[in-house]
Amino acid sequence: MSTYSYRAVKRNIGRALHKYDMISDGDNIAVGLSGGIDSLVLMWFLTERLKRIPINYQLFAVYIDPGFEGGFAKELEVYCREQGYKLRIDYSDCGIVGHSEENRENPCFLCSRLRRKRLFEIADELGCAKIALGHHKDDIIETLFMNMCYAGEISTMKPLQTFFNGKMMIIRPLSFIDKDSIEKFAEKKQLPVFHNPCPTSGTSKRHEIRTLLKELYQTNRKIKGNIFRSMNRVRTDYLLKHV
Repeated sequence: MSTYSYRAVKRNIGRALHKYDMISDGDNIAVGLSGGIDSLVLMWFLTERLKRIPINYQLFAVYIDPGFEGGFAKELEVYCREQGYKLRIDYSDCGIVGHSEENRENPCFLCSRLRRKRLFEIADELGCAKIALGHHKDDIIETLFMNMCYAGEISTMKPLQTFFNGKMMIIRPLSFIDKDSIEKFAEKKQLPVFHNPCPTSGTSKRHEIRTLLKELYQTNRKIKGNIFRSMNRVRTDYLLKHV
């Protein structure tokens, strides 16, 4: 495994954890595993860092199976058992409902919303006040553009967000890390690749935004960093008032 890729990912996870005070001693944390490399890398690092820090916390991996044929829940279960992870699998119909005839316009939104609701419920059952998700820098930028283009508002996901009057908290320790760095680390670490059975995984609105941004980044390597920094440098005096 490349020392550079390990140090780069570890450093940026550490930056996010400390800047937003994401994890405290004694925390019970539900880690949302999607089967993608982002959440697998997150689980690997949150587990690995327990060996080198003076605080202790418990991790509970949670996978919400969306109900599509050809799912990988059993393979994920084997992998987590081999790694020593505590895994909870919830077999749901979130994907089926999200892709129903009545919801053809935006299946991803409903599926994601239903899975998030179930994740909150399971975290509460497990006694976890915090949920760790594998969203990274590219996800945050893409969400900003998705909300502008499709919701008509300027907003995005935050590295730390509280819900239910502070009862539950979502943390995103990968917030300062590029997708490319995560992929390189996962490749060096030889993390497994699970096939996404979602029928719209390559044709979603997020995929369209991702393609647009990729083309934009190729014109100037500073653009991604500038977009990311701009979300912390909002000049409200130069934005429109409600119209």
